[in-house]
Amino acid sequence: MSPWNLLALPPLPEELMRRLLAPLGDRVSVRVPASRDRDALLAALPEAEIVLGDWTGTLVLDAEAVKAAPLLAFAQQPSVGVDGHDLGALAAAGVPLANTPGVSAVAVSEWCLAATLALLRKLAAADSAVRAGEWPQQGLQPGELRGRRVGVVGYGPIGATSAGLFRALGCHVTYWTRTPREDPGYEPLETLLAESDVVVVVIALSDETRGLVDPGRMKRGALLVNAARGGVVDQPALVAALREGHVSGAALDVFDEEPLPAGDPLRDLPGVLLSPHVAGVTPEATGRLLAATLDNLAAAVEGREVDHVVNGVSPMIRRKLA
Repeated sequence: MSPWNLLALPPLPEELMRRLLAPLGDRVSVRVPASRDRDALLAALPEAEIVLGDWTGTLVLDAEAVKAAPLLAFAQQPSVGVDGHDLGALAAAGVPLANTPGVSAVAVSEWCLAATLALLRKLAAADSAVRAGEWPQQGLQPGELRGRRVGVVGYGPIGATSAGLFRALGCHVTYWTRTPREDPGYEPLETLLAESDVVVVVIALSDETRGLVDPGRMKRGALLVNAARGGVVDQPALVAALREGHVSGAALDVFDEEPLPAGDPLRDLPGVLLSPHVAGVTPEATGRLLAATLDNLAAAVEGREVDHVVNGVSPMIRRKLA
C-alpha cells in the first residue's frame, strides 16, 4: 500500500518534524506547508490524507480548509484544545478530529498551584522590593493557602488533578463542569464564583464557554488563576475588577491575544502574575504529548481505532479514494 500523505502543521523546522515522525517509518509521506500562512495551508491540503495540527492555532482546519481537503481522512491535534478547528465541518466531511487529553494535566495543575502560592505569598512583590533595596517585612502581608475555598472551573484531567493538589494542602475544593454531577464537590458556577477565595479556570474554550467567567461576580478580594484560554475569562471585566480592587490578584498564563500586546493594561496592574502560555510546557508533558500523538497516528495508518475523537465521527480511519 502506498504511504499516507501526512501534512504536518506544527511550527517546527521540516527536518525536525521528519525526525519526530520517523517512528511511523515508510507508512507515511511527511510534508509541511511552503510557509506558515493560510494560502500555503490551502495549497497543501488537496493531497493531504492526514493532518497533524498546529498547537499555536495559527493554521486551523476551518470550513474553507476542510473543503480544500477532499482526501482528508483524519486530523490529529497535538494539544488538549481544539479551538479554531471547525468540528462541524470536519464531522460533515466524515473526518475524525482527535486531541491529546491528559498529557499536560500534571504540568498545568502544578502551575496553577504554584501561581496561587506566588500570589498569596506576594513572591513577585517581595523579590522586586528586595532588589530595589527595600525590606518590607511588615508591609507585604502575605497569606496562607491552607483552609481557603478553591473553586475549579472545568473538571477534565487538569481540573481533577488541580483539585487533588489543592485538597492535599488543606483547601476546601469545589468544582463546576458543564455536566451537573451528583457529587458533594460539584456546585453551580454562580455559587462557586461568589464563594471561592481562589478561582482556578481550566476549562476548554468553546462557543459555550467563551466569556464564561465574569470576575465581577467573584467574591470580593478573591484571586483568579487562568490556565485555560484567554477567551474563557471576560478580560475587560477582569481589568476593571483588578482596578477596583474587587479581585485582589490574578495569575494568567493565557490571554485574549497572544503574545500579550504592548500597552495592554494587564502589563501595568499590580498583583498580576503574567506567564507566556507555558503552564503545560515541560519536558515530561512534551514526552507524553509526542507519545500520544505518535500512537494515534500509528493506529490511523494501521487500521486500528484512534483515541480521543472529539467531533463524534467514528474512530476507525478509512482512506478516501482520489
